[in-house]
Amino acid sequence: MLFTSRYLATGNSFHSFHYEYLLGVTTIRKIVRDTWECLRDAFMQQKSEKDWLCTADEFYERTNFPNCLGAVDGKHIRMCKPDDSGSLFFNYKNFFSTVLIALVDADYCFISIDVGAYGASSDCNIFKNSNFCKKIRRKSLEHFGSKAVA
Repeated sequence: MLFTSRYLATGNSFHSFHYEYLLGVTTIRKIVRDTWECLRDAFMQQKSEKDWLCTADEFYERTNFPNCLGAVDGKHIRMCKPDDSGSLFFNYKNFFSTVLIALVDADYCFISIDVGAYGASSDCNIFKNSNFCKKIRRKSLEHFGSKAVA
């Protein structure tokens, strides 16, 4: 849990944790992934149609945006240039990154996250290719939840 919470909070690389805790990078990566698999069901549960309507109502009450399910934003996570990646991960801030994009409800609770997009991609394009957006387009959002993210 320590590695996962620090990784999500700081965006530090697994290599920095390797030097800090004297564990292998692969071991740390596995710990983070396994912990996330256990935690995501508790923190991002599946929503019913009624839940989505409540989320939209709460968002409207607080922000005056009708028919809105949440707020979306992206975070560039700095990284070393992957081999043979060209400029795919090189972003407008002039460093290599992968993008974490998240959607939160009116209470700032995560509804959806998507990690691993190219740093050169815009938030809009990343969102358009996310599982969440695909579910909206297919009109199957009521089945969207923890099993479909991350």
